[in-house]
Amino acid sequence: MAEVILKKVRKVYDKNVVAVDGADIEIRDKEFVVLVGPSGCGKSTTLRMIAGLEEITSGEIYIDGVLVNDIPPKDRDIAMVFQNYALYPHMTVYQNMAFGLKLRKYPKEEIDARVREAADILGIQELLERKPKALSGGQRQRVAVGRAIVRKPKVFLFDEPLSNLDAKLRVQMRTEISKLHSRLGATMIYVTHDQTEAMTMGDRIVVMRDGRIHQIDTPLTLYNNPVDQFVAGFIGSPAMNFIPGSLVKEGGLVFDEGHIRIPLPASFDQWLSQHAGREVILGIRPEDIHDPVTLGSGMNTVQITARVEVVEPMGSEVFLYLTTGKTSFVARVDPLHMPVVDQEVKLAVEIEKAHFFDKDSDASLVHRS
Repeated sequence: MAEVILKKVRKVYDKNVVAVDGADIEIRDKEFVVLVGPSGCGKSTTLRMIAGLEEITSGEIYIDGVLVNDIPPKDRDIAMVFQNYALYPHMTVYQNMAFGLKLRKYPKEEIDARVREAADILGIQELLERKPKALSGGQRQRVAVGRAIVRKPKVFLFDEPLSNLDAKLRVQMRTEISKLHSRLGATMIYVTHDQTEAMTMGDRIVVMRDGRIHQIDTPLTLYNNPVDQFVAGFIGSPAMNFIPGSLVKEGGLVFDEGHIRIPLPASFDQWLSQHAGREVILGIRPEDIHDPVTLGSGMNTVQITARVEVVEPMGSEVFLYLTTGKTSFVARVDPLHMPVVDQEVKLAVEIEKAHFFDKDSDASLVHRS
């Protein structure tokens, strides 16, 4: 069982720079877990501590039930794929993939079998005699992954492996790494700052900011039930709209932005009635704001009027950047009803899908099951 467990892991540089602050993570055997967050949030440092490339300041790391705090990287039975591929330029692809096994004095026949098996899995059999300078970025990335596969480690670690690739190749390699996880049935820990990669690849996602873990959950739970405003804004593209205002009681609850007033369904009473009279932040995703013409019957919506500032056609959908009063927000609408800049439009908001956050703590006030 290749579980990876971090208990209150902390990393401090120069006595006062806290890179990771009390990380508690349990990664199950054969699970694909993604660490995601903005630059400098501590995700790569966390990965390097698991690998043994960074010493931990305090806490405990277990791999396969063994405390590895004092075990050197070469004895942790992990393999790491780096952002810059880290291939030896003077060696062929075959030699790059075989190098680690040669150092461990594996028999020549077993090295050959493992290299050719990994090359077959990754579709790089015809590249084995080439050197890295003769390869494209995507091919070099496959070789770097192949070098990890031949080790047959308990845990694979990926440190932003796709960040040097172009957009089309990133999508392709995302799919290939996900297929690889299914085929190998291995435990994989993957670091990225790209929330789309995180959402599409991870069984579970660890969302980090400023060295702290904000939430660990499945992609859909993060999307539908973020614990705070940071997670809500980080997960989803375009990002969730945040509109400051206050809750007032007028028979039922009403969200008052100052320019627009939105009556809330009775279903919100269980979460928000105790916050009546207080300032809050309304969160609504762009995909939950529509042209009223495109909506089916039965949806609980409220209508608002806004002025179009920018129109971004995306093919199958259109992003509208709008203002109403002092509030700016984004909507995703059908291209069949595309307005023009400066046009005043009516929009339907699926208010049942709204989120509300405490203005001071950023904590979510809505907890859907």
